[in-house]
Amino acid sequence: MNLELKKAIDQISKDKGLDRNMLIETLEDAVRTSVLRRFSEDTDVEVSYNDDTGDIEVYQFKIVVPDGDVANPDTQIELVEARTHDPSVQLDDEVGFRVRVEDLGRIAAQSAKQVIIQRMRDAEQGIIYEEYKDRVGEIVSGIIQRRDKGGWVINLGRTEAILPREEQIPREHYKRGDRVQALIVEVRQEGRGPQVVVSRSHRDYMAALFRREVPEVDDGVVQIMGVARDPGSRAKVAVLSRERDVDPVGVRGSRIQNIVQELHGERIDIVVWSADIATYARNALAPALVSRIVVDEEENLLEVIVPDDQLTNAIGRKGQNVKLAARLLGWKVDIFTETRYNEANAIGHGLEQVASVAEVSIEALLAAGYSSLDKLREASDEDLADKLIISASRIADLRSAINFLAPVVETTPESSAVHLGGPAAETDAADAAPAAEDGVSEAGEGVEDAPAATPDTRDGDA
Repeated sequence: MNLELKKAIDQISKDKGLDRNMLIETLEDAVRTSVLRRFSEDTDVEVSYNDDTGDIEVYQFKIVVPDGDVANPDTQIELVEARTHDPSVQLDDEVGFRVRVEDLGRIAAQSAKQVIIQRMRDAEQGIIYEEYKDRVGEIVSGIIQRRDKGGWVINLGRTEAILPREEQIPREHYKRGDRVQALIVEVRQEGRGPQVVVSRSHRDYMAALFRREVPEVDDGVVQIMGVARDPGSRAKVAVLSRERDVDPVGVRGSRIQNIVQELHGERIDIVVWSADIATYARNALAPALVSRIVVDEEENLLEVIVPDDQLTNAIGRKGQNVKLAARLLGWKVDIFTETRYNEANAIGHGLEQVASVAEVSIEALLAAGYSSLDKLREASDEDLADKLIISASRIADLRSAINFLAPVVETTPESSAVHLGGPAAETDAADAAPAAEDGVSEAGEGVEDAPAATPDTRDGDA
């Protein structure tokens, strides 16, 4: 009896979490492979594991042929020799012979061992892949093991994970032995085994932390509608309460502080979500106060007008506030001060009045290059008559209208806006925010599937 083999199978199954029947099948396949290598691929063998004795039983089968007609000794046997084993055999019968595993030789035994190890490794990796592929979106904890060319390798226990550089929070530093938490974002099946990829900068990591730390989020009473992050610096989280008596902003406090500490001080704005995009935008731009919002659904654009003294708050340091708000909303956001917006609209209204007096369309004025009252004022009568095709009396009426509207000074939204969306202009425009008088334009990017949301006066930072 080979009780040691039986104990080994039981121990490996327990320690590695591998199915016992799978281990036995792997063992049988490995021995079968070694027998075929020892003899030939044509050899007909059967290998079975005796669970009662712990022995591996190997049988070789041959076909009985007439004496002297043996063409392949690995698969055929003469009748006279076959009857020494079984006197009753006839031609074309199949005769089985017991093969002792010990007789296979050292090389065959080593080959069987290598096959068993490889099959077990493959089976273990398959189990790990199946386990972790269903855990995408889950927070895991591990220990920093070593630095890899693509990032840090984290020991999760049964397997390793990679924390790529681009998935790390800026200015975070690690050393071997540090315990870290991260979100599983991908599990890849590779030749060397499953590759678990984790992230600390992903917006879903913050959503997962909320579900873990805030009971109202975990049980669905408060729902996270969107997250926009500048990892390690600031984030906006849109929330919606499913019950009237539960204040979604009330998820702040000590529980949010746990999240802030885990993210090493990342500032978190709680934004109340709303199906009304204008309300959602007001909330998302907090702490800035918003005077009014013009919604352009065709262009997916929001024109946000703020009091003159709120422009800096609306833009935020280095454009961060408007940038995160635009990402959260999924809309382009143009911010204007009340003064500049009113001046621009007053000029537009003035052009309409002049066009009406001169009995020409405003499109004709613009086509002729007269996009402002100043340009009309500077034009000669000859140019006006030639470009607009109007009489001297109409030109006189036009001059009177211009003189009436003379105090207006043109400032168009296009010329007064500070665009933070461009790659080269972002830092300079944002740094100049405290002195800006005009506006900001920011396009949304990387937004959650949820509609836009809005913060109110209760919206706050943690």
